[in-house]
Amino acid sequence: MRLVAAFILSGALLTPALAIEGKADQYSNARIEGHVVEPRKLEVTEGRAKDMLKLPQGFSVSVFADNLINPRWIAVGEDGTVYASRRNIGDILMLRDENGDGKADVVKTVASRSDMHGITIHQGKAYMVTAKDVYVADVKADGTLSDLRRIINDLPEAGQHKNRTLAVGPDGMLYIQVASTCNACDESNPENATILQASLDGKTRRIFASGLRNTIGFAWHPVTGALYGMDHGIDWLGDQEHVEELNLIQEGKQYGWPYIYGEGKFNPEDEPPEGITLAQWRDWSEAPLLGYTPHAAPLQMVFYSGQQFPREYQGDALVAMRGSWNRREPSGYEVVRVRFEDGKPVRFEPFMTGFLQKDEQGYGYLGRPVGLAVMRDGSLLVGDDSNGVIYRVTYTGPKEPEATAASAQGGTAPAPATPVGKVSPPASDLAIRLVEPKVQTAALQVTSPKFQANDAIPLTYSAYGDNASPPITWSGAPEGTKSFVVIVDDPDTETAKPYTYWVAYNIPATTTSLREGLQTSPMLQDPKGLMQGRNTRGSVGYTGLKPPVGDPAHRYHIQVFALDRNLDLRAGAMRAEVIEAMKDHVLAEGELVGSFERKQP
Repeated sequence: MRLVAAFILSGALLTPALAIEGKADQYSNARIEGHVVEPRKLEVTEGRAKDMLKLPQGFSVSVFADNLINPRWIAVGEDGTVYASRRNIGDILMLRDENGDGKADVVKTVASRSDMHGITIHQGKAYMVTAKDVYVADVKADGTLSDLRRIINDLPEAGQHKNRTLAVGPDGMLYIQVASTCNACDESNPENATILQASLDGKTRRIFASGLRNTIGFAWHPVTGALYGMDHGIDWLGDQEHVEELNLIQEGKQYGWPYIYGEGKFNPEDEPPEGITLAQWRDWSEAPLLGYTPHAAPLQMVFYSGQQFPREYQGDALVAMRGSWNRREPSGYEVVRVRFEDGKPVRFEPFMTGFLQKDEQGYGYLGRPVGLAVMRDGSLLVGDDSNGVIYRVTYTGPKEPEATAASAQGGTAPAPATPVGKVSPPASDLAIRLVEPKVQTAALQVTSPKFQANDAIPLTYSAYGDNASPPITWSGAPEGTKSFVVIVDDPDTETAKPYTYWVAYNIPATTTSLREGLQTSPMLQDPKGLMQGRNTRGSVGYTGLKPPVGDPAHRYHIQVFALDRNLDLRAGAMRAEVIEAMKDHVLAEGELVGSFERKQP
């Protein structure tokens, strides 16, 4: 083991008992000690692996393939062909065991692009992701892939986290992990530190969940259909901070990063947007279900649904922990099991250990587990990207009667067609038609200094222009108005009915206009107290009008509502939540309709 460096950082105390105020400057000064520790790499032989690697009773390990240099993500095709990405090489390997001896006889590169990392197989097609692009290819009868077709070419900048992954959910949508560009910072692109949801052709996408620093490994429970992911903790908060998080990932939810971590702790080095306290951000964020040893570095995650392992493994998850670098006592270097009871995670347990060894020279490692995949025969593949090995774990203990995932969970029904936690779909009508004023009075008069009613909206306010919110003014609010709501809907889109570009609420009653180009923060300081919700893209605040190139002009309804109260909602609320909260509180409403089209790319 080599201690590369140790750093003493000046900062705020991390003690939870002191971390109760909303601003980092209200903490006491303290020192944070961080370490960079590099165990030495041990040479791998099959005999050494069998002697050193430990598994539960009844399991055994063998080498499926070696000399692979840098195997990372693993996927298994419908015919049993194995695919592994190699980040350092930038390609996808095809591995086939043609004689059934548990070892790969064929190893062949079948796709190649710089920074290629994530791969998943779905209905005869392979989907692959690099730092910026998503590709699809047909899987041929011999396991090779057709020419790659790029379906997404504009994923956000990757920064320090360019190892992106993807998977197809039970709803038939493509989910893409887009990590943060940094350790902890205020991202300028709302798609960073998220999981995106995209159509299989890549033509549409939106933010599914946010505040996820680096949820590189995620998967759906085979029985409940719930989406779970392991998020990497922030570095440089100390050896015991912060835990690796197991989250239930739900549509429209945020998970704390970069301001909140672990069990609701405050990050002392970053503050939320002006006007929002750390305590508020914590209250608006989802807490992890379980935490694992800090800095263990969770990578690929799979749910076991094969028939080879004992019945009790059905519906449990397995996670590869690649191993720490920012910790004096190394953590990770193992595969862990997440035990589920009644469809919910209850604890972590060791499954495959022994990669990390300690002797008189300190720590050494036999490998860094990264990729996991369940084979058609129920065995488990475990990829090591440091020594270039993929192991095969089999169960050779006492046999049990065959069991399905449903019977193992007490007769629970199969996975639903859509992921658990999905919020109600947005109402398929304009907001102004979904809420009625309490008393029918004169409508609000809504205008803009930049375009007239039913005229073309300038390019500036589109995604093809500046992405700036349009300036709007309204008048005619009745007595008793306490706040305003603005919702911008496009009913002419084919991808959502309607597609919502802006949700703003708790606009002060004294405000009767909004300037162009408002910040996309969850809460604004001018007008003070204005909160912004999530648009259909999944980001907070206004997103530029973006009808498909060549479509006839779309109509955009800028709808303004006068309310008799402020809405008791968090910043970043969904459109459906805002509309529901508005009901029975609307005093007056009005709209300005404009149009926009994009004839040329």
